[in-house]
Amino acid sequence: MAGAEQVVGSEREHRPSPIDVHVGTRIRLRRTLLGMSQERLGEALGLTFQQVQKYERGVNRVGASRLFDLSRVLDVPISFFFDDMPDSLSANFGGNPSRRLSGGSDAQDPFGDDTLSRRETLELVRAYYRITDPSVRKRVFDLIKSMGPAEP
Repeated sequence: MAGAEQVVGSEREHRPSPIDVHVGTRIRLRRTLLGMSQERLGEALGLTFQQVQKYERGVNRVGASRLFDLSRVLDVPISFFFDDMPDSLSANFGGNPSRRLSGGSDAQDPFGDDTLSRRETLELVRAYYRITDPSVRKRVFDLIKSMGPAEP
């Protein structure tokens, strides 16, 4: 019986942790939003692009000092990498499931899918932030909001 437990334990070691996968997804999201290649991110961190790929897939766990470096290079707070974590992960690991990308709202993701990771979403956000005039950007934002259904 002890041998069977060891096999299960070693199999578990080869699967990425769901937390590591989530953090990796957030790294990829931010890198992509910035229009940064894996090579460029790797250079900024002193890594190869293959190492960046492993972080983004959750295969390699991101240590505290590397997470600090990532937050600096990607210009986000460390908490960004844990934002929008699924409630199931937060509950299992003692986190606060109501802490969301939207700034702490208890509202659930209305899309229920990977909308924030889609290429169309990323391109839209990039285009939005290329608008240099803040007043024009605000008008575009207001226009887009007015085209959707009213918020409750």
